Amino acid sequence: MNRKEFIKNSSLAAGLFAISPDYFFQNIVKNKLKIGLIGVGLRGQDHLELLLRRSDVEVTAICDIDDRMLKMSSDLISKSSKNQPKVFSGDPYAWKKLVESKTLDAVIISTPWEWHTPMILGSIEAGISYVATEVILGTTIEDHWNVVRAAEKYNAHVMMLENVCYRRDVMAILNMVRQNVFGEIIHLQGGYQHDLREVKFNNGIEPYGQGVEFGEKGFSESKWRTEHAVHRNGDLYPTHGIGPLALYIDINRGNRFTKLNSFSSKSRGLHNHIVKKGGENHPNAKVEFKLGDIITTQIACAKGETILLQHDTSLPRPYSLGFRVQGTNGIWMDVNNSIYIEGQSKNSHRWESAKDWLDKYDHPLWKRWINDTAGAGHGGMDFFVIHAFIESAKRGIPTPMDVYDAASWSAITPLSEQSINLGNETIDFPDFTSGSWMFRKPDFGLLDEF
Repeated sequence: MNRKEFIKNSSLAAGLFAISPDYFFQNIVKNKLKIGLIGVGLRGQDHLELLLRRSDVEVTAICDIDDRMLKMSSDLISKSSKNQPKVFSGDPYAWKKLVESKTLDAVIISTPWEWHTPMILGSIEAGISYVATEVILGTTIEDHWNVVRAAEKYNAHVMMLENVCYRRDVMAILNMVRQNVFGEIIHLQGGYQHDLREVKFNNGIEPYGQGVEFGEKGFSESKWRTEHAVHRNGDLYPTHGIGPLALYIDINRGNRFTKLNSFSSKSRGLHNHIVKKGGENHPNAKVEFKLGDIITTQIACAKGETILLQHDTSLPRPYSLGFRVQGTNGIWMDVNNSIYIEGQSKNSHRWESAKDWLDKYDHPLWKRWINDTAGAGHGGMDFFVIHAFIESAKRGIPTPMDVYDAASWSAITPLSEQSINLGNETIDFPDFTSGSWMFRKPDFGLLDEF
């Protein structure tokens, strides 16, 4: 089935649901989805907990190389009174046996970044049609093309679990953008501005924030994530910022990224943290980190908007994604939770609290599912991203964030590395849709069943 036929059939299914929900559920929707989890570390366990809440999901297989994480996952399952899944472990390639078991409807991947592409490709080639992956999609541009080509070849759905797209204020702003409150969108900003020093240096033994170990002596993400800061220099985590911004301006659905350039500051933060916590004679004080403390990326779009992203994870700072949405009628910024709409704000040229605006334009999906978000991670947005993936797989329809979104958002990382290596050169942004962006229509946040 080619893409046009798939979309046609998916539209037919959606029409049947609108006309007769009973017919839709009885004849199309799977009663219980069989899911496998590749990676049940701390993030994978977040997903596991949400899946265990659901009566329409059966976690039939889990895979990890860390016995401690497998035990923690088993304890979670026992507390839920659900059946224990089959466990795949023992070596780094045990995941291949999981995806080749021929018993799964979908998989969720929550592993170190360098494993995402081979695991996605292995799942698709094993016949699994629905693959959800934590960010990022791959570490090279070729990785991204390979995933896109495989998804197209096998009619598979690859959804990046970018939860910030479902953050409550982010979705309220999406509602405002679509109702033209800001007028025509001109410029957007966002990023990942999060002090991760205690994540990157953590041995799981000393009190949180005291250790300076990583790699083999590290715990959880510090086992692998810090190595990327040693060897790479670019925006290593762009999707929290770019995901919502891309949805605001219909990227891959009437619009696309066209150009990119990136700049890197000097690197001081991670070294200083090691010296402060472990002393100048600690072996890790000799490590040279390639990653600049601040990475600034500029992106141009086909319809004339500009985007500024910042990656800032190595210096002391409060958390913020630094969102800014600016149009011909006004502006919103999340760092001070402020808004200004010309002709509607109470005082000319003065910020006002965004709260009343966000309450007024609260997205219908949040109104519908608010009770189900209780206890879900990251303020409830984890519920939405897992819910959207599960419901798509049950219905056999495209996921609201698809493989083209995953590739376009995640490719910013290798593109920013390339730009910095070329002396901040502006480079062309690949069109992963191969031209279909001109004809595709926005659909995120529009499907009532989600």
